[in-house]
Formats: sequence, structure tokens, C-alpha cells
Amino acid sequence: MSVEPFVADVLVAGAAGVVTLALVLFGRIVLGPTTPDRVIAVNVVGTAAVVVIALLGAALGEPGFLDVALVYALLNFLLSIGLAKFTIERGGVL
Repeated sequence: MSVEPFVADVLVAGAAGVVTLALVLFGRIVLGPTTPDRVIAVNVVGTAAVVVIALLGAALGEPGFLDVALVYALLNFLLSIGLAKFTIERGGVL
């Protein structure tokens, strides 16, 4: 399944934009004033990774990338649940 070159370029540019925004969030992960800020930033970076994988899969015409994105989304969800449980047990919720 091939994609038109213009559409592929737009999808890759969108993926680059999402990566740029995710890199900005690394500052919130490192410097975040509270633990919930850090947990949310990690979740958003994981979601951005899923979006980037899906966009690249569509741009390259590789449907297998969507399977990888789905598995990574499920792992990101489990990570979020684990971090939330860990935060609550430590008493880090305001």
C-alpha cells in the first residue's frame, strides 16, 4: 500500500512536530515540582510515542507499525496504572 509523496511528507512532518513537543516535556519530567506532574508528563510522552509510531507507519505504508503502536499503547497504560499506584502508596497525592 503506497502513500502519495505529499501525504507522506505531511505525516512525517507531523511526527517530527509531536517529537519536538515530547522533547519539551522531558523538562517537566526532570524538573516537575510535584510527582503528579512527572507522572502526567511521562504518560503524555508515552502517548506521543504511540502517535509518532502510527504516523510513521501510515507515512511509510507499513501496517505492522500500527500493531507496534497498539502494543506500546497498552504498555503505556499499564505503566500509568503502576505509577499511579506507586504514587498513592507513597502518599504523594495532594
